Amino acid sequence: MSTRLPAPARREQILAVAVEVFSVDGYHNTSMNEVAEAAGVTKPVLYQHFDSKRELYRALLDEVGERLLTAITEATATVTDGKSRTEAGFLGYFRWVAEDHASFRLLFGGGARRDDEFSAAVRRVTAAAAGAIAPLIEVEIDEERKLMLAHALVGLAEGASRMLVDHGEVFDPDEVASAVSGLAWAGLRAVQRDA
Repeated sequence: MSTRLPAPARREQILAVAVEVFSVDGYHNTSMNEVAEAAGVTKPVLYQHFDSKRELYRALLDEVGERLLTAITEATATVTDGKSRTEAGFLGYFRWVAEDHASFRLLFGGGARRDDEFSAAVRRVTAAAAGAIAPLIEVEIDEERKLMLAHALVGLAEGASRMLVDHGEVFDPDEVASAVSGLAWAGLRAVQRDA
């Protein structure tokens, strides 16, 4: 049994461990006993913080999604031109993935997509990421089209990350971000010329 922690610290510790546990076997194949054991707590302590496995998993999706959004927002906060914003946004995303494969797998793995409620949580994260990116797109087009392009950029980053994480590769996020942002920036410039 681990040292007695204040309730908020214990909750954070459980969430941190649960990301790792659920990312390996998914929601359906992971038990609360496994989470409790990995966290070094008893099952009753686990249930003091989360009423059910479902509640714990929802909290994880929210937490992981928030970390992803923070990574993108912080990365783009200080840059001012379109190309730099594109590079910085992808860099923030790929650094997050490189540093935390488990969170990426939890959020974008198949397990979350097979359940309507969890799938909706992932769609909210994706929509929030696209919503944060859309205003950074400096193209003279209507807002709805900017949002569509922002969703495409999120999908581009997710697809590249999925390949890297699924292959278990250790990758240089700066190198991947440079390549993917170059592709994205070329596309955005083409949209601007067509607008």
